[in-house]
Amino acid sequence: MSGESFRAIAKFLWVGIAAVVLAACSASTGLPPAPETIQSSATGAADYRVGPLDTVQVFVWNAPEFSVTVPVRPDGKISTPLIQDLQAAGKTPSQLGDEIEQRLRQYMQDPVVTVIVSNFSGPFDQQIRVVGEATEPRAIPYRANMTLLDVMIEVGGLTDFAAGNRAVIVRRAGEQQQTYNARLDDLLKEGDISANVPVMPGDVVIIPQSWF
Repeated sequence: MSGESFRAIAKFLWVGIAAVVLAACSASTGLPPAPETIQSSATGAADYRVGPLDTVQVFVWNAPEFSVTVPVRPDGKISTPLIQDLQAAGKTPSQLGDEIEQRLRQYMQDPVVTVIVSNFSGPFDQQIRVVGEATEPRAIPYRANMTLLDVMIEVGGLTDFAAGNRAVIVRRAGEQQQTYNARLDDLLKEGDISANVPVMPGDVVIIPQSWF
């Protein structure tokens, strides 16, 4: 047998072995797939809560001197004219507006305040974290009806070293934690839309490195 023929056969065998091993690795996760549907009440999408590094616009009707756009500091507080160190993180925009109204009653009669969030980060426990072999691993603000594909677009997809079909979604529900298989290779490389599942606030997507 010539050296060239031997190399060709060896290459063929190696590719076959690698395919079998990769398939076994994908199957060996032994994890259930992520649910294809999530009850809308579970996402909390209707009750957005202000988080550190958000930007909020405070409008005080008929009092433009008190209307400001301010960032939420890392400690979760904001400062506006006449009001210092007001806790904003963890409150809905309506709750924050009500509290500003209460504070302003010391200085004006019947203030009417509207709070709008213009730059979203969200509370840390509501963000989606992507770690491992993503192009840009980071925390992402949750948005209503967000899916795994939306998350992967935000982080720029997978690196060349990612084992996408061995990725997992770690999800906490109360005191319980559940881990699901995420078929990222099928979704991103094969276009298998059945692998595009909803995500929830607080999910952690872990993408391991391929063994080859």
